[in-house]
Amino acid sequence: MNKNGYAIGVDYGTNSVRALIVDVSNGREIASAIYHYPSGDAGILLDPHDPNVARQNPADYIAGFMASVNEAVTKAMGQSSFDVKQVVGLGIDSTGSTPLPVDRTGLPLAFQEQFKNDLNAQAWLWKDHTSYMEAAEITEKAAAYDPRYLCKCGGTYSSEWYWSKILHCKRIAPEVFEAAYAWVELCDFIPGYITDQLDPNTMPRSICAAGHKAMYHEDWDGLPSEAFLAMLDPDLAPLRERYAKHAITCDQEAGKLSKSVALKVGLPAGLPIAVGAFDAHTGAVGAGIKQNTLVKIVGTSTCDMMVSPLDHHLPDIPGLCGIVPGSIVPGMYGMEAGQSAVGDIFNWFVNHISPGTTSTGDRHIELTEQATKLTPGQSGLLALDWNNGNRTVLVDPQLSGLLIGQTLHTKPCEIYRALIEATAFGARKIIERWETYDVPVHEVINCGGISEKNRLVMQIYADVCNKPMKISASDQTCALGAAMFGAIVGKTYKNVQEAAEQMTRTKEIIFEPITENVAVYEELYQLYTDLHDAFGIHSDESRHLYHVMKKLIVIRENAVTKGKAHV
Repeated sequence: MNKNGYAIGVDYGTNSVRALIVDVSNGREIASAIYHYPSGDAGILLDPHDPNVARQNPADYIAGFMASVNEAVTKAMGQSSFDVKQVVGLGIDSTGSTPLPVDRTGLPLAFQEQFKNDLNAQAWLWKDHTSYMEAAEITEKAAAYDPRYLCKCGGTYSSEWYWSKILHCKRIAPEVFEAAYAWVELCDFIPGYITDQLDPNTMPRSICAAGHKAMYHEDWDGLPSEAFLAMLDPDLAPLRERYAKHAITCDQEAGKLSKSVALKVGLPAGLPIAVGAFDAHTGAVGAGIKQNTLVKIVGTSTCDMMVSPLDHHLPDIPGLCGIVPGSIVPGMYGMEAGQSAVGDIFNWFVNHISPGTTSTGDRHIELTEQATKLTPGQSGLLALDWNNGNRTVLVDPQLSGLLIGQTLHTKPCEIYRALIEATAFGARKIIERWETYDVPVHEVINCGGISEKNRLVMQIYADVCNKPMKISASDQTCALGAAMFGAIVGKTYKNVQEAAEQMTRTKEIIFEPITENVAVYEELYQLYTDLHDAFGIHSDESRHLYHVMKKLIVIRENAVTKGKAHV
């Protein structure tokens, strides 16, 4: 196999799409370009009357592909070593579950004049939680009809996922549902669009999207049965036949780049295009995921990814967002967990609770600098990280945030640190869930802007989880992982493992747990667990929280005393 050449990864995020060109021999980034979605609020279509609504304009996706890939190719051509003829393949990732209602030809309904301004005809972004009642109904009926459907997706179906969104659309916008021939995930739509394979019946469908969000599994011959879907609504059943019978892994070719698209982006027609995947999954590949390695994609939310060999007995793990063969690394089980808000919580606090101008121009930097001077427990504060619900391990979008322990002397930087700590406690809950079910976490690799830019966050995560925190060398791991699949379908590498050896690495800096901090965070974590279980787990047993405020004061006083002793 020829290890000379370039691959392209196109990463569809929540607010923008990025194209990245890399050298397949070593993963070196040659050029990149980003296209910010112009529609709505930072690319998100909102409803002022319903905070659970989050939609996107599908036209932004197509414009974003053309603009970002063309700009990246143009930049790369400015380098004498680059030759567009040496591009071997292209891979795509996206947010998910982000399904689009499409017509019989596979084009989004939003492209039609009658639906262009209809929120329900747009793409239903991953963080749209309007279908929480449908998700609960799906969970209840699946448990009665065939519990296996739930066992492979953590025991609870989510409002963030495929079927709940479609069912909700049927109930609130029947005219949209009736006009839609099928529903297509964003990570499947883009490869279909650029390879002229938009027919929903035959469009290549990603095992990543199907397995983690649509209850697909080979144990029951693909998607849930027509009988089960008809139990939810008779009109859902036909959608099963408008979905490819077999979902496929991302190391397979979805098709060839069409001539019309190739002309617009400056690439050769016929370029191999990989089957799509979700961004966190390709991010895990771009970070070099392997057995016993947890990859955390830390951004507006987090996605936590692990893999396990197919010949290793893997139990069903409650609270996970799916256990799917081949969804991350072909030939291994892919496991997904995560938190519904992390960076979004920090942004909420800065934008709405503690805004203001700073000398640096960045309120996050100012608050981080001030929070760094605090010691664990010094603020006397404790928070729950559920401002956007809980994805793992409770799988409950109807939960909300909490801050306890504030006094008349509480400062913004203290709250900011408490929010960081809350997300770290939530991260530890996820690690403990894996390890409880015999999936040990030997190392943690972090990716995303927060892990790159905020040392305080990484140190708190190391202290709370009592594990070293590594950082991926690439600050565009999702796009890098997509490019690696492009290299694989371009016949540069045989598989993910071979590509990872050459194209991935971590930074030299490692955040090690600080023993003194670990001890304090252990106390705080036990209090977090008390709050977590009291508010998050339905139980007939009464939960006594009388001790929480009192214990926080003791921890605060001990931290202050230690601080004075060091002065």
